[in-house]
Amino acid sequence: MIAVPDILGAGYEAVVLPMGRDAEGEVVATLVRRRVAGSRRAILYIHGFTDYFFQTHVADHYIAQGVSFYALDLRKYGRSLLEHQTRGLIGSVTEHFPEIDEAVRIIRADHDELTISAHSTGGLIAALWADRVRGRGLVDALVLNSPFLDLNVPALVRGAADVLGGVLARLPATAVLPLGIATAYGASLHRDHSGEWEYDLEWKPLAGFPVHAVWLAAIRRAHRRLHAGLRVDVPVLVLCSDRSLRVRDFVPEAHAADVVLDAEHIARWSTRIGPHVTCVRIPGGMHDLLLSAEPVRKQVLAEIDRWLAYVRPDPRPDRDPT
Repeated sequence: MIAVPDILGAGYEAVVLPMGRDAEGEVVATLVRRRVAGSRRAILYIHGFTDYFFQTHVADHYIAQGVSFYALDLRKYGRSLLEHQTRGLIGSVTEHFPEIDEAVRIIRADHDELTISAHSTGGLIAALWADRVRGRGLVDALVLNSPFLDLNVPALVRGAADVLGGVLARLPATAVLPLGIATAYGASLHRDHSGEWEYDLEWKPLAGFPVHAVWLAAIRRAHRRLHAGLRVDVPVLVLCSDRSLRVRDFVPEAHAADVVLDAEHIARWSTRIGPHVTCVRIPGGMHDLLLSAEPVRKQVLAEIDRWLAYVRPDPRPDRDPT
């Protein structure tokens, strides 16, 4: 395993994880890390759809507490996207499990305790992964930031997508659904538009990735599995905005609402993840709560810290768990 300097600069390393081959050819994932010498605790961050890890302020927060920070760019995203690949294309969310398995193996070799922090589609994947590995002690807690637990479309459209699920799954892998272009979320984030963040617009385009039929079919199978009830056996914190807004083009209100998912869906389905779930609604939160306005993201980090201190108190006598 060879670590090289990461694009994020000093302190960050990247490790390429070979993941074999799929129908498009070679597959890799990339584990980004910023470690604290002697730390027994670690965070593993998993991004969402049309995304990759660039949120250095989140890493800074944990490093300041003596917690090692890792982030996984999943196959066909960000650092892991190869020239011959279609961005984000998978036929089942379980295709991402091997890279999570390998990342967790690497982290657990050096740390006693691991929390997975996952956003949006990453939250859906992480929940299903945690359900698969329950009882094995691989992860100690899940923090899910606006997890993708249902489609943000009218009920009739969701029903139609499920009825056509088998048809969608049998379409050619290259088949793209004609969903139109929505730039509200991207424009609310990137500093060249109406946001405050700098990131690679090739890896995270304003209008997102094309939605392939086989990908949507895979997501709906994952949704049905979660809606039927998982049995994740570690504490789970689900955070989401207190309101959603359905718009395609940027409006100022996009800075204080989830314009990607329906927060009511997230709150509703969160209890299906396992028996120990806490759901917190964040006033003024964006879809990625940790990219919200500074006061909001500080509240989000404070909520996470408070919850982790309660469910995973530091046993060292020099630390006050309160």
